[in-house]
Amino acid sequence: MDLRIAGKKALMAGGSAGMGRATAERLAEAGVELYISARREERLIKAAKEISQTYATTVTPIVADSSTDEGRAILFAACPDPDIVAITIKPPDPNGDFLQVTPEMWRESIEITLLGPIEIMRHYIPQMKDKGWGRLLNIATFSAKNPMIWRLMSGPARSALINYTASVSREIAQYGVNINNILPGMFATEGSEENTAAYAKAFGLELDNDVIAEHFQQHNKIPAGFAANADDMAPMAALLCSPLSRYIVGQNIVIDGGQHNSLF
Repeated sequence: MDLRIAGKKALMAGGSAGMGRATAERLAEAGVELYISARREERLIKAAKEISQTYATTVTPIVADSSTDEGRAILFAACPDPDIVAITIKPPDPNGDFLQVTPEMWRESIEITLLGPIEIMRHYIPQMKDKGWGRLLNIATFSAKNPMIWRLMSGPARSALINYTASVSREIAQYGVNINNILPGMFATEGSEENTAAYAKAFGLELDNDVIAEHFQQHNKIPAGFAANADDMAPMAALLCSPLSRYIVGQNIVIDGGQHNSLF
């Protein structure tokens, strides 16, 4: 399918691994001029080189932490006028006892998962409106709609994010600028693998991969029978970054193998 974005400029914030990288690859495949950002310089440079070589397109790496004012300033200077902005972050560690969640933990969660994406969108929306076209996409989490006690550091702040984007999207759609969200369920990505120890701690499990995997399957009850990989999400992300999504405004698209039990 021709996504009709060849030659456009796309920024993938959080694009060095996992869902961000998979989305960046689909955008590169469609022929965009690509910018990807991340905090880990070595992994970022490697990803940019590999994507550029594979898809024969320009990929500019930007070492920046988009959850901070300083990091966002670096991002904005390096990529001042993208047509497409997609945003994802490393999932916060699973929390243990909810009574042990402190105000400091909440503040960190809000800075990373809510304020960071909002400030990126707020910066780029005016120039997209001026151009008469733009796409903004948040790759968030289905726990924004599907409360999970061990995902407190991820779900509530993202619930606020999807509320914000739903409101703003209806104000800017008339200018050809659309915001949508993807809410992924349980995916087997590098970020989830790095959270294995935190997952075990949250549920009081021994740090044994087989024990954790069995508990994961039993606890999450995914009807599809497996945790997806990032490539199961990326094509939808790329579609939402294209002109083909012109009538999709302010939506939250759950991709979770059927785990979320809701009609809406």
